[in-house]
Amino acid sequence: MRGRGGFFAGRGPFAMRTAFRVLAAGMFVSAVFVFCAAAGTARAERVVVLAAASTAAAVEEAIARFDAGPGNRVVASYAGTPALARQIESGAPADLFLAANAAWMDYLEARGLIAPASRRALLGNRLVLVAADDGAAPPAPLPPLDAAALPAEGRLAMGDPEHVPVGIYARQALEALGLWPALRGRIAPAADARAALALVARGEAPRGIVYATDAVRGAGVHAVASVPAALHEAIVYPIALLRGRDSPLARRFLAFLTGPAGRAVFTGAGFVAE
Repeated sequence: MRGRGGFFAGRGPFAMRTAFRVLAAGMFVSAVFVFCAAAGTARAERVVVLAAASTAAAVEEAIARFDAGPGNRVVASYAGTPALARQIESGAPADLFLAANAAWMDYLEARGLIAPASRRALLGNRLVLVAADDGAAPPAPLPPLDAAALPAEGRLAMGDPEHVPVGIYARQALEALGLWPALRGRIAPAADARAALALVARGEAPRGIVYATDAVRGAGVHAVASVPAALHEAIVYPIALLRGRDSPLARRFLAFLTGPAGRAVFTGAGFVAE
């Protein structure tokens, strides 16, 4: 037994000084370890991107090419632009918003939900009319959209013309051609361009109007006509940081997307660089 003096009982001053030094050194090492672990945790960042469904493949490729740094992550969620804007308005924990038109970005900006100085026009796109793939080679070059290219019966798949950007653009084009009154009762509205494309691929609609980038990637369909850009508003995809979410990683990823490397990913997927 060590007696009433405990560990230091009966030990000389040198032994006691040595013991205190060892104890202090151990405490210092432990403190450094805890500090470094905490600092490492603090440095790790996670950025959430809410992006229009039509950009999904390109954004995933951009994320794969981006060097987020040790422990950091960039993740994305995709849906129709109106649905994403409503999620942001409801407080969704996201850092970046990539919309398929300016109107929904304007909507969020008017409500103070984005960082206006970070807003950029990132991309452009085109519209095409698609049909189910029948094994035939698509015409080259694509003829412009006209009444003859549209189905005489059955439904025309497109984004919801009241809310979804791709549907709004398509409706504008059909109105400019004078075809909307005859077609409005035969529209198959979809939540986004990819959903409209799927309706055609499954044979639920003989034709659909989608983004050219979706038609290129979409299995089971091919483009049969182009929609002249003069028939609708310019298709612009704006991107912005959300208010209060301008972390260093979010700013770096935004700079990557709007820089040469990021734009190359999008143009490689068929988008038009802004």
